[in-house]
Amino acid sequence: MKKYVLGFLFLILCLINLFPQQGFVHETSQEYVWPTDKNVLEKLDRWQDLKFGVLFHWGLYSVPGIVESWSICSEDEDWIPRDSTIAYDEYKKWYWGLIDRFNPTQFNPEQWAQATKDGGIKYMIFTTKHHDGFNLFDTKQTNFSITHGAFKDNPHADVTKYILEAFRNKGFMVGTYFSKPDWHSEYYWWPYFATPTRNVNYKIERHPDRWQKFQKFTANQILELMTNYGHIDILWLDGGWVRAPRQDIKMDDIIAQARQSQPGLIAVDRTVHGANENYLTPERSIPEKQLPYPWESCITLGTDWGWTPNAKFKTADEVISLLVEVTAKGGNLLLGIGPTPEGIIQPEVVDRLTKIGHWLKMNGEAIYNTRITPDYRSGNVWFTQSKDQKTRYAIFIPAKDEAPKSFIEWENNLPMKGTKMKLLQNGKAVKWQQHGNFIRVYPDKKTMNERSILAFSFQVK
Repeated sequence: MKKYVLGFLFLILCLINLFPQQGFVHETSQEYVWPTDKNVLEKLDRWQDLKFGVLFHWGLYSVPGIVESWSICSEDEDWIPRDSTIAYDEYKKWYWGLIDRFNPTQFNPEQWAQATKDGGIKYMIFTTKHHDGFNLFDTKQTNFSITHGAFKDNPHADVTKYILEAFRNKGFMVGTYFSKPDWHSEYYWWPYFATPTRNVNYKIERHPDRWQKFQKFTANQILELMTNYGHIDILWLDGGWVRAPRQDIKMDDIIAQARQSQPGLIAVDRTVHGANENYLTPERSIPEKQLPYPWESCITLGTDWGWTPNAKFKTADEVISLLVEVTAKGGNLLLGIGPTPEGIIQPEVVDRLTKIGHWLKMNGEAIYNTRITPDYRSGNVWFTQSKDQKTRYAIFIPAKDEAPKSFIEWENNLPMKGTKMKLLQNGKAVKWQQHGNFIRVYPDKKTMNERSILAFSFQVK
């Protein structure tokens, strides 16, 4: 029987890895409540200067290289991959058992930090716990953590501590991702009942004592992160279906207590409209237009949030193009990367980060510390401006199916008469002409033939 089950589990992994997993895309709040805390507003402004962040998903799901957590949710969805020929309870036991196989012996947070710094990334969010309830920090609320699994005897077993330290040492703003639902906790998925959906599997009104224990469990875990791991800038909360009134975990109280230890903490209770969603997080998408409040598009480098074998990654130019559009529309880009089961960032990812960072080193002036301008796009040219509004930036993204021209043209965003226009990648002045309400810019032929993403700076009227 054991060989039969193992054989089918192997088949599951083969089937899962044949198809890219897009994962669950959360809804996005349509409204925004501005914070009233001066410290939070000041940190939000600094966060908006950074523009480019990274979100690391890493956990039990990294061992077989499958979609994060969702395969143990029994909802019948196309994006939740699990072979229906294996009994659901058997599958969950196998999944929970991965705690004895998650042993990242090459764990190297300094490599993570250096690779992402080389990529021009300025802030980092680390997944301390996903929906499956497996903790990547040394929590005292449960033994279902990396400090009680196969990696427990490693001197760096409390990986969250060393990851946050590595990134802080490189000058990053740092944040902790935390899942509000916990499918391993008996106070959320009570073993007495089946687990038919992502939600709590018992009636809270009939079992208030059990729910109160989950409230306390969650609050204690978040406060452990906020008090035991040094300075933290962002608390990035996932699982927006855990919210008042039905699944109320008293988030107002939790955030207030967290800010006692972390003044100015940016809270991101994503998809839950209100005072604890300090910026919005459209997932795998970019808003159609500019938004008048802080927001962040969280988009994967590959097809999944976590590591999967044989992943297809976006090119460096594709990521830069996303970053340009997001910046011109007033947001930040949070790039999803999955470290390997061994604990490193794989070479293919490092290569893309290096290329992105090379572009940003030359052209980052048009991205970092910028703000929106009303006319933010003209064809395949996007616009940003400096915070003091004295300098305008035009970023040209060549169309893949269009032959190189001898000039770049855009409408509006007219340079001030007599001003010099500079090509950021080499600092040289370029010729430009105004034709009515249009501008034509004439980089040299070699530059145009390279078909690279170009950024220009100029003064405006």
